[in-house]
Amino acid sequence: MLVPGPVRIIGTGLIGGSLGLALSAAGVDVVVQDVSPGTQALAVEMGVGRAPRPGDPDPALVLVAAPPDVAAQLAVEALARWPRAIVADVASVKTTVLAGIVAARRAGDLDEDALARYVGTHPMAGREVAGVIASRGDLFQGRPFVVVPHGSTRPEARSILRALAVELGSVPVEMDAATHDAAVALVSHVPQIMSSLLAATLVDGPEQALGLAGQGLRDTTRIAASDPRLWVEILGANAAAIGPVLRDVRERLEAVLQALSSLEGDPDPGVGSRRALAGLIADGNRGVQRIPGKHGGAGDAFTTIVVLVPDRPGHLARLLTEIGQIGVNLEDLHLEHTLGKKVGLAHVSIERAHESLLTQALRERGWTVAES
Repeated sequence: MLVPGPVRIIGTGLIGGSLGLALSAAGVDVVVQDVSPGTQALAVEMGVGRAPRPGDPDPALVLVAAPPDVAAQLAVEALARWPRAIVADVASVKTTVLAGIVAARRAGDLDEDALARYVGTHPMAGREVAGVIASRGDLFQGRPFVVVPHGSTRPEARSILRALAVELGSVPVEMDAATHDAAVALVSHVPQIMSSLLAATLVDGPEQALGLAGQGLRDTTRIAASDPRLWVEILGANAAAIGPVLRDVRERLEAVLQALSSLEGDPDPGVGSRRALAGLIADGNRGVQRIPGKHGGAGDAFTTIVVLVPDRPGHLARLLTEIGQIGVNLEDLHLEHTLGKKVGLAHVSIERAHESLLTQALRERGWTVAES
């Protein structure tokens, strides 16, 4: 075990629950604590950790898995209650949490040693569903785990949190709080807003139009099915970093609207409008190429093959079983139903090096694999 125990997890939602599952599987003594007795009991039943017991030793590490609006207060309470524990929060916004803890130190609620025992973190993983019931012990594998030390952080605290990242199968990355918040505004918070905006246009959309929806719409709206209460807190806490990114989006959108307006009034207004639209699409291509792959490497290390799957019980399970028998690791899977046909499309993401092997092997087993 790389992480010393006991570990106390305060908050057993998706992230707290997944942390507990991963650490418990590694043999760490995990104690779970939640404001909701029912949620805490469910976490214990799921194997996230055990309930607190009288006479428990003080934790070596406390992980505060709570939204940004309460994370600082819970961290302050943990630092005061367990004077030898390293305390970390996993909230997705770091400057406001750190500011709250520094304010408690200045108010005399914490001593300098307590401040030194705190370090912020942010495991860059999640799902579009919330709650402990959605927890997964492998949620963090291959994902960046941001360690956010401050000027007074003990080297020991930093080392323990880096060890936690490794124990989870994550890739440890260090950033200061402001850099982290600007980064997640760009790659997480604004994408959530854009996905929700797009999905919101579907509320009053004609049923006939929605019946034509394909994988593109599903991909771009997948994260729109997120918890509104949690995201209100996240967006509010990181408003200063989100604003500049959204203003850049607004400028690009206004340019698109202007170009479309010109084309609507005159189908041949000159090259300017078409150039503006082509420029946006080209910029999008360049942006996509900069997104790292699953494990932080180049994005083109992975590819997707499309397999036709009969829309009958057992066929998808058979496909997944046979991919495993062929010896190819499934990186991701998206399903798409074709309108009016009793067949689905399985978009199977794999390492590019295995594309030919898997395609040939599946065809030999009777599967129809679309030509790339």
